[in-house]
Amino acid sequence: MHPFKSLGLCALVLALLFAPGSTLARGDSPSAARAELGRAAPVPLLWKLSRVGSGSTVYLLGSFHLLKPGDYPLSSDIDQAFAAADAVVFEVPPEQLADPATAGKFLAAAGYADGGGLSDTLPAAMQDRLDDVLGNNGASIEQLEAFEPWFVNLTLMLGVAQSLGFSAADGLDQHLMRAAAAAGKPTGGLETIDDQLRTLDSVPMDEQVVALADFLDRPQEMPAVLAGLHEAWRSADLVALDRLTRLQMLENTPETYRLVNVVRNDAWVPQIQRMLDGPSPRDTLVVVGALHLLGADGVVEKLRAKGYTVQRICSACEAVSRDEPCRSGFSRDRGDASPAPAPDRG
Repeated sequence: MHPFKSLGLCALVLALLFAPGSTLARGDSPSAARAELGRAAPVPLLWKLSRVGSGSTVYLLGSFHLLKPGDYPLSSDIDQAFAAADAVVFEVPPEQLADPATAGKFLAAAGYADGGGLSDTLPAAMQDRLDDVLGNNGASIEQLEAFEPWFVNLTLMLGVAQSLGFSAADGLDQHLMRAAAAAGKPTGGLETIDDQLRTLDSVPMDEQVVALADFLDRPQEMPAVLAGLHEAWRSADLVALDRLTRLQMLENTPETYRLVNVVRNDAWVPQIQRMLDGPSPRDTLVVVGALHLLGADGVVEKLRAKGYTVQRICSACEAVSRDEPCRSGFSRDRGDASPAPAPDRG
């Protein structure tokens, strides 16, 4: 499993743990950073779902949980979907993230239920590498002895992200949580924070160790890896995102992939169906990590298979000439989430 794959899961909670009160309560003002850099708004990972005979619409938006001020303002496509939405639904309800009890739950889930410790879990060589990495940052392995490898991995990854200027406070989820609160829009969640913590805590120990080893084997590469992943999200390069996230997780830690991605997607799909099939017409914006919208196991394809009409919303993609490859790497003619055929290089 690539070390940044699990960063989305509970990244907000980890940020809350280390910086209580600094995220959801933060004021939100337009940033001039992107204008100064002259960068275009990120290309949105946005789909519109509907069904003939139903007056309801669901907008599915793929998020990046840790962003920079320069990633704003957002695409007008997202602004319009947000304006049209009667409610905004996230992975976890905003009020649960803001609950002071959440940090305690997170720490409890990160500990060893059997009374063991990190030194009982990691091979000696890994412990030495971890101590070296922590020592370079003024810490030591003893400070993390009580925590399981998934928590250690998340802590290291968040440290890399913060050193590059990323923060959960600037993440797309929290940006839209604040926007929903300011607009008085109802919010909700597809699962609870307890559900997320159970998922993390149920990842097999051997796969937790594999994920941590991936980080420790090449810590100097992690800044470039995160930057590349961020750029793939910004440009909506779904082929690259799929390769860098879903496919690597599936290959290297298959049980983690099943728990983190497949099981949760399968639990979310019926909830989104109810949003679409309810008796009263209602438009909903659903914001989840981009991983959950990719590939055959993704929410987009699962809902398409159930007969819903799926339309990609991407003004930036439509602006690309039809004679050129779509910037997102996906077919414009179908308007879907299936990778476009690779060009014939024979």
